[in-house]
Amino acid sequence: MDIQRKEELFEQAKQWILEAGSHIRDHIDAPRSIETKSNPNDLVTEMDQQTEQFFADKIRDNYPDHLLLGEEGFGDSLEDLKGTIWIVDPIDGTMNFVHQKRNFAISIGIYEDGVGEIGLIYNVMEDVLYSVKRGQGVFKNEKQLPELNDSRPLKESILTLNTTWLIPENPHVEHESIQELVKTIRSTRSYGSAALELAFVAEGIVDGYLTMTLMPWDYAAGAIMVQEVGGTVTRADKGELDLLNSTTVLACRSNIYDEIIDDYVQLKTKESDR
Repeated sequence: MDIQRKEELFEQAKQWILEAGSHIRDHIDAPRSIETKSNPNDLVTEMDQQTEQFFADKIRDNYPDHLLLGEEGFGDSLEDLKGTIWIVDPIDGTMNFVHQKRNFAISIGIYEDGVGEIGLIYNVMEDVLYSVKRGQGVFKNEKQLPELNDSRPLKESILTLNTTWLIPENPHVEHESIQELVKTIRSTRSYGSAALELAFVAEGIVDGYLTMTLMPWDYAAGAIMVQEVGGTVTRADKGELDLLNSTTVLACRSNIYDEIIDDYVQLKTKESDR
């Protein structure tokens, strides 16, 4: 993607994400229509749907040759990653949106032929925008973030992970190995929004993020950011991320990447068999 086109797309996406965030803030206390999707904890509201519809309309009106991959069903049916694809999560952290009215984000990743070119993660209620243009650095509002510190060892690291992976009943990873990981590191955090957790890795305020199930719209923008500041982002078996399906994700400082996967991540099934 040439520099001028990237800049134009970035500025347009930035305008839209700030507009969508402002609308959400203005209506944060409005009565909610709440539904569930795949399970009782997988929530969706009319605001999720309205926000994705907003982006779908804007993209199709302004970039009719672009494609949209979105969470709420307003996108296109994709079989490959050819062309320019907007990967949008209208509200990442819907449970936080419903229960806390904070700690949620709008996430947009723009990919061209499978390469992440632009990423935006908007922490709506704090009015903080993380953004990246590949090759031009990551910014938190107007301040550029530094490269990640690759000198701190795993034992002094903070990882974000869901405590679900610590229990025997989880179907994806051997819980004993994750328990040993938790014993080894300094501490854990869980914010309830994958997009924000990836932004925090890019910012360097946490050292890594590990999950066993994540959809492309959850990590499309954040993966670009973490890589841009020198971090590593792959599946938990070291394979490449799958932007068309659910996947495991490890995003972290590069110096702790091998140690986490080789010593502590024991998947119950091969990712390719899922």
